[in-house]
Amino acid sequence: MAYKHGVYGSEVPTSLVPTVKTLAGLPVVFGTAPVHLATDPAPVNKPVLCYTYAEAVAAFGYSADWEKYTLCEFIYSHFALFNVAPVVLVNVLDPAVHKTDVTGQTVTLTAGVGTISDDDGVLLSALQVKLTAEAPSPLVKNTDYTAAFNSDGKVVISRLATGTIPANQASLVVAFTKLNLAAVTSTDIIGGVDVTTGNYEGLELINRVFPMFRLVPGQILAPGWADDPAVAAVMTAKSSNINGHFKCIAITDVPTDTVKKYTDVAAWKEQSNYVSERQIVCWPLVKLGEDVFHLSTQAAGIICKTDAANDDVPYVSPSNKTLQADGAIIADGTEINLGPEQAAYMNGQGIVTAMNFIGGWKLWGNRTGCYPSITDPKDAFIPIRRMFDWISNTLILTFWQKVDAPINKRLVDTIIDSANIWLSGLAARQRILGGRVAFLEEENPTTDLMDGILRFHVYVTPPGPAREIDFIVEYDPAYLETLFT
Repeated sequence: MAYKHGVYGSEVPTSLVPTVKTLAGLPVVFGTAPVHLATDPAPVNKPVLCYTYAEAVAAFGYSADWEKYTLCEFIYSHFALFNVAPVVLVNVLDPAVHKTDVTGQTVTLTAGVGTISDDDGVLLSALQVKLTAEAPSPLVKNTDYTAAFNSDGKVVISRLATGTIPANQASLVVAFTKLNLAAVTSTDIIGGVDVTTGNYEGLELINRVFPMFRLVPGQILAPGWADDPAVAAVMTAKSSNINGHFKCIAITDVPTDTVKKYTDVAAWKEQSNYVSERQIVCWPLVKLGEDVFHLSTQAAGIICKTDAANDDVPYVSPSNKTLQADGAIIADGTEINLGPEQAAYMNGQGIVTAMNFIGGWKLWGNRTGCYPSITDPKDAFIPIRRMFDWISNTLILTFWQKVDAPINKRLVDTIIDSANIWLSGLAARQRILGGRVAFLEEENPTTDLMDGILRFHVYVTPPGPAREIDFIVEYDPAYLETLFT
């Protein structure tokens, strides 16, 4: 050490660590998108973070055909109806794989304009236009003609007066490549790791969200696909182990084309293994005007909107919150109108539904899929399950900076004091009923401490939802005395 003479200053780490803020309900949504309509197309099987409707449409395109393009349903619901953000979207529709080649199709011209009307999903980059089938070479785009999509997603070909198409030409012959939605299967949604490239695909990409955006997934969705038990099983599995550290919930649907009665939903749920504590099970569909939504889509919007109204702390149940809907239906269009007793029956089977009783159409149900087989409040109640995940995720993010710090009393006290102050703040704001963190000797054996392992015990009680409120009304004859006063 160098020789010193005088007064010096030094620093030690702050004894309290501020908690890291998280987006409790960040949706990560998997599906198919009309990428041929995108102005700035996102790569296939790459998570894209979107804060606005315009961003999402630029990256993925937009089509009103939600049955084919499932991401569009979520984009419209989340941004246009619920006005919440952000969302992470993943498109699995690959134009290089899910495609069909079309040749020799005739397009009729009227005043120099024709529409490829029989097919949608046309890839403009692969479009070839000829005067006749026998013409030796194709016409030149933007010299002989222009080609663009109309509002219905159809390709419109327009003759250019300066080009080589005669003014009286009655038809053109086109060849093109179009998207083949039928080629997309649940296997594409499930994904995995490409053995050739090592790239993640489908639901495996949930592990890429935090490294890419530093945001922890809060919900996993796949509207239009989450009623497939194979897809739902993987969604649920991924929700319990994200990057080896984080946890969230999966929102799934029960198919309404095969499960048409509310009395049949519980049996299907059990047979299809929709019974996880990390799973919200929804039935039926809901509609707004002519638009039809999977209930999982609107449940995600309600969760995000409810969280946003409560400082992004997920302690409030999404149940009894307003849907953006004017009806509930099944796939064939049959209307579903559940009364309180019917809806309560479904809730008692761990199913979330839609009900129009008081105050318009509401999401109705507090239970995760594990109920009634599992009744532990931390697993069976949606808001408590989400609070446990959120608290755990927040503590992981906050104290990651302390990994590999020397194990000493300062480290232990810093973690305990910081976490307890945070939990006390949550309790003061009624986000939890109470909470504390302890470093217990019996949970930290000497051998583990020698091996660099510390265990902190978190005691916490989030408030449960008031699922039943009873008023006991009694006739009191004592009030008859008021007749004589």
